[in-house]
Amino acid sequence: MRLVFAGTPDVAVPALDALAASSHDLVGVVTRPDAPAGRGRTLVPSPVRVRATELGLPVLTPRSPKEPEFQLALRDLAPDVCPVVAYGALVPRSALDIPRLGWVNLHFSLLPAWRGAAPVQRAVMAGDEVTGASTFLIEEGLDTGPVLGVMTETILADDTSGALLTRLAHAGAGLLVATMDGLESGDLLAQPQPVEGVSLAPKLSVDDARVDWMLPAFAIDRLVRGATPAPGAWTTFRGERLKLQPVTLAPDVEVPAPGVVTVTKRSVVVGTGSGAVALGTVQGHGKKAMPAPHWARGVRVESGERLGDG
Repeated sequence: MRLVFAGTPDVAVPALDALAASSHDLVGVVTRPDAPAGRGRTLVPSPVRVRATELGLPVLTPRSPKEPEFQLALRDLAPDVCPVVAYGALVPRSALDIPRLGWVNLHFSLLPAWRGAAPVQRAVMAGDEVTGASTFLIEEGLDTGPVLGVMTETILADDTSGALLTRLAHAGAGLLVATMDGLESGDLLAQPQPVEGVSLAPKLSVDDARVDWMLPAFAIDRLVRGATPAPGAWTTFRGERLKLQPVTLAPDVEVPAPGVVTVTKRSVVVGTGSGAVALGTVQGHGKKAMPAPHWARGVRVESGERLGDG
């Protein structure tokens, strides 16, 4: 089949590579326009555009899929299917109707669970034990289309959203190719999503990633892992922001009050609403990331001081 792939970030690159190596004819790529990045706000191409250029594929970068010029260019490529991974823009009906078999999205959840922009982060934060990926036909609703294929993945106790997403991106690439194979052979039958079990996964904001020390220790552990690497969990100390990488549960220590720290040579333990956690790597305002005990020595943290005071 003739395919035009749509995707933008690093997580979409494994699927692009898998489709390029498949038996299908990958005739083009759609991605978001170059975006400003870094302190100089220099325009930088998306990871998918970089990889597509390396593969010698034509690349379309519309500001919006609604643009008539884009839709004309897509028609000229004459795709049978448009496989999608994290493209980052809503596709209007006029564009959805161009490929004869539609647009097929690889979504990193077991639909209808975690529809939306942050399914992996929300699954980790919720304490799910199993997640996965689904391929489905894109409709105009939010991740509501009928499902074509599913794979499952165990969420490990120490998984960050970044680590889990990396695994899903590589395993899901195989699922996406298998879905293309099934569509070509006619063996796949799209199944409507169940009406029960729907949950939403809106994008995490910076405020969503702020640690509330009144939460129990297990919830803080999940929050920090779910927000790693982006947007990054944080708290405040002495009125300034302190970034947090994954913490560990500290069940065998005397528990300070929520937010209160206990400092030793080898650990920085923080009380929560139920139990305590030991900080891992932290990053103070304007400083480099470092192990919490090193940070505590450097800024002379004393036991009894409090996080979340800003």
